[in-house]
Amino acid sequence: MFQYPIFIILGLVPSIIWLLFYLRKDKRPEPNEMVIKIFIYGMAITLPVALIEWGFVGVLKNFNLPSGVMLAIYFLLGVALVEEVAKYLIIKFRILRDPAFDEPIDAMIYMIIAGLGFAALENILVLFVLKQPELLEKTILTLSGRFIGATFLHALCSANIGFFLALSLIKKKRNTLLFITGLTASIILHGVYNLAITIEGWSKAVIIISMLFGLFLVVLYEFKKVNKLKIYGMRKPL
Repeated sequence: MFQYPIFIILGLVPSIIWLLFYLRKDKRPEPNEMVIKIFIYGMAITLPVALIEWGFVGVLKNFNLPSGVMLAIYFLLGVALVEEVAKYLIIKFRILRDPAFDEPIDAMIYMIIAGLGFAALENILVLFVLKQPELLEKTILTLSGRFIGATFLHALCSANIGFFLALSLIKKKRNTLLFITGLTASIILHGVYNLAITIEGWSKAVIIISMLFGLFLVVLYEFKKVNKLKIYGMRKPL
């Protein structure tokens, strides 16, 4: 039992490192209280989302589908869609009408915070199921893999949604289409990542590394672009 508090602390580390990296992108830092609150909200939705994903598996079993098709549907709709929408709903109901949300880049920042909170509890839960033998080695390997893998993915997909959310609040025309485009792109990328980790051999690493690196460059570009958007043009959501 003594290792559980350590697992909680270590499970937070990958998310906190990425959080500190991305918070520096904001020239007008967000209130610490709000950052912590949204991070905790992100953690809080992890278990309800896991239950929905588990229920989705039960539904899929009722259909006589080939295993490959079933896996693709599960990862795309049962996991990626559910998780990305859940993270967005935190921002929609807890941030968009808050006074702290006062510039376009905040959409990206708060989406990232929610995503990293979600990833943090995922990391903790993964550590909890590790077996006792070689526990230290497994913990280090697991956290290292999730730092550059799943945790990074959550930050990037969330940032992408946040970018298109910011655009949708600025643009007067086709704003809904803009947001749906960003959300759909993140869902597809998330689903592809989940499918890629099931692949055997060297091709798995090539696909994952290429996708994460490419998405990282896209997000860096999105940060540069969102910083040029005019604050006075931002409208509040309906």
